[in-house]
Amino acid sequence: MSQMNRRRALQLLAALGTTGFVAACGSDGDGESTADRGPIKIGLITPQAGGFKSIGDDITNGFQLFLDLHDQRLGGHPVELLTADEGDTAKTGKAAVEGLLKQGVLALTGVVNSAVMVGIRDTVEQARVPLIGSNASPSSLQSVFYIWRTSYVLDEAGRALGRYLRDQLPANGRVAIIMPENVGSPDVVRGFRQEFGATDPRISDPVTYTNATANPGKTTYASDITKALAKKPTVVFCFFAGAAAVEFIKQLREKFAGPIYAPGFLTEGTVLDNLKDNALGIQTALNYSADLNNTSNRVFASAYRKKYQVTPTTYAMASYDAAQVLDQAIQLTGGKPTPQQVNLALGKIGQIDSPRGIWQFNQPRTPQQKWYLREVQRDGQVMSNVLINELATLG
Repeated sequence: MSQMNRRRALQLLAALGTTGFVAACGSDGDGESTADRGPIKIGLITPQAGGFKSIGDDITNGFQLFLDLHDQRLGGHPVELLTADEGDTAKTGKAAVEGLLKQGVLALTGVVNSAVMVGIRDTVEQARVPLIGSNASPSSLQSVFYIWRTSYVLDEAGRALGRYLRDQLPANGRVAIIMPENVGSPDVVRGFRQEFGATDPRISDPVTYTNATANPGKTTYASDITKALAKKPTVVFCFFAGAAAVEFIKQLREKFAGPIYAPGFLTEGTVLDNLKDNALGIQTALNYSADLNNTSNRVFASAYRKKYQVTPTTYAMASYDAAQVLDQAIQLTGGKPTPQQVNLALGKIGQIDSPRGIWQFNQPRTPQQKWYLREVQRDGQVMSNVLINELATLG
């Protein structure tokens, strides 16, 4: 089937709401019948418990959706998807990777926690098995050959919002910056200050760092919020995700009714369901919005909503794209791929037609992509992240 016809088939699938229609489509062959291509194993690493479990579920769902739409194949090969729990430390993440490597996986994907990603770096590089990370992407992850990321680099979210707020905030405004004390927060702060202006008096106050737990209690952030608000800021800039985002916003809203800005993880997925009216008006920067108007997103979002009965998140989208780049790379290797061949092929696939818009890997193996401004608004009885405009192309 030609690429154009295959894309049209997927569009029809989304429009008709069917699920098995693409079973005969598969990946395009390169002269070799896909029937001759043997099964491959892909390892999926996600948190399966705790505060980041919902993000892990989205990553699993996104990858599985791509397989559903491609007859459970990547590059024409039937896929056995093996899963492992990354836990919440470098030690548990390393154990997950080692367990999957022992099972002979062709490639790895997933990883939510930045601390886990840093902790497994050497294990992945020494194994010479490609990892297509679909979430965690600290800027400290440098000089890697086998680790690719379909998500972002954390400082980019800060840069996108720093540039925007610099122009929006009045001359007498003040920003309170509140972050969990974890691996990713310094990246976000650095990117924000870089674009806003490191010496700008509107952001001169020290950053308030909070407990980094993924499972906070109802008063975990109270004293830190009081401290950050002591100088009566005009706006708050913060960085939380999952269960931590829910508790932080609830506790912040008890003391602060002003504008809140953050990387988009603050309001992704189940967070909005739990926050309800507390989320209204929050503006975030992210590399994806479920209401983007392009063909790839219409196909993806429609199929995702039908299968999972929820709106897709950036986590699901990045995992869907991880499957997409693996599909293309494995296709380029021919009938008997090795991890090293797949890794080399990942550098040759060029532009990706993604639900987020067209993007491509840059030299550090992360996406060069657009960032968008979103605002939480009411859509009937539910809260939605509504696209406001484009902010920047970064990467």
